[in-house]
Amino acid sequence: MKPTAEFRNTTVRLVGRTLSVRGEIANRTRTDWNCADGWSTGFHLFDAPSGTLVVDGERAPLDLPAGGDRHFETQVAIPPEPGEYSIYVSVMREHVAWFYDRGWRFILIDVSVDENGTASLRRWRVANKGAVRRRRLMRDIAGALTLPVQIPWRNRNLIRTLVRRDIMSRYAGSAGGALWAVLNPLLITLTYFFIFGVVMHARVPGDPSATGFAFYFLAGMMPWLAFSDAIARAPGILIEHRNFIRKLVFPVETLPVNLVVTGLVTEFFGIAIFLVGSYVVRGHIAATLLYLPLVAIPQVLLTAGICWFLAALGVFVRDLAQINGYVLTIWFFVTPIGYPESQLASLSPGAARLMALNPMYVLVRNYRRILLESVAPDWRGLAWTTLAAVFVFLAGHAWFRKLRRSFADLI
Repeated sequence: MKPTAEFRNTTVRLVGRTLSVRGEIANRTRTDWNCADGWSTGFHLFDAPSGTLVVDGERAPLDLPAGGDRHFETQVAIPPEPGEYSIYVSVMREHVAWFYDRGWRFILIDVSVDENGTASLRRWRVANKGAVRRRRLMRDIAGALTLPVQIPWRNRNLIRTLVRRDIMSRYAGSAGGALWAVLNPLLITLTYFFIFGVVMHARVPGDPSATGFAFYFLAGMMPWLAFSDAIARAPGILIEHRNFIRKLVFPVETLPVNLVVTGLVTEFFGIAIFLVGSYVVRGHIAATLLYLPLVAIPQVLLTAGICWFLAALGVFVRDLAQINGYVLTIWFFVTPIGYPESQLASLSPGAARLMALNPMYVLVRNYRRILLESVAPDWRGLAWTTLAAVFVFLAGHAWFRKLRRSFADLI
């Protein structure tokens, strides 16, 4: 068996937020451990979900001859911030290594802190790096499937507060104040309608009136307003909130989610404008509006996944914001929002099939079906788009978590 440290008769107690670890440590190596040479016991405290080192704990000098043993005691102060933490109590040598990282046995302790700041001891055991690696793999697999939903839900009050602050600060000091939350989508829509409907005389087949095209255009703009507003800001969101990133236990995954929710607020006002106009002109509101949440689900998942991806990448590629704006412009024009979908038929069969793979095209088409045509969504297209959106959602979050450890060093 590989020479290592051995922990015996260990007891772990938690009183309040102070963790006490006591026991005996035995030197099973052929080297004497002298504090004059930097040998000591200590602890590292990690944010368990992300693996980020939160506290590099105090050291206790260690003098122990080869084959000898002695009593040890370690006190750990648990952070007050809510979350899950892992504590490694290990032998270390200053300026050489923490020996848990070299395969030596160490004491692994898991604690959690609830929203009231109350700490709980979940479990502890003597482990080695191989056991931690296996546990981390299982945690990563489970986390990849559950954390993208759990973290926003767990921090929903924080997201609500940040979204409200974002909306109010965006229009702070302006004469219109929060009224701009309504005026912005209206003015954006009127601008595009003027270009496509008035200047370019775009019309919907079967309805040559400008009013018909206005509703057609506005229905297509609904998902695009929320999507583009979030995606455009995603590359710079972590830089914008750099002070939060330096607080290592702050749930930074919520920052891109804030953009998604803010975009949905913009879309909400756009839909309100559409419904009022539809009632005034047509005298009714389509009952198929009830299908809207089913269409919005893949839209939210897709937007959140891309926002997580771009937010993480934007920390490393500062030019991404400019590139992103150009890509969004192309994406808008290849999606049939400002022109009839029938024009896609003029493309070659291959190009038309490629355009149909555009998830925003599927969403725009289904918005028009339920808001304008009073028919159910295209279930087949919506199902494939939802599956793709789920994949982007999970992959975007996994990418964000993989790069998260570097954020504090680069921002």
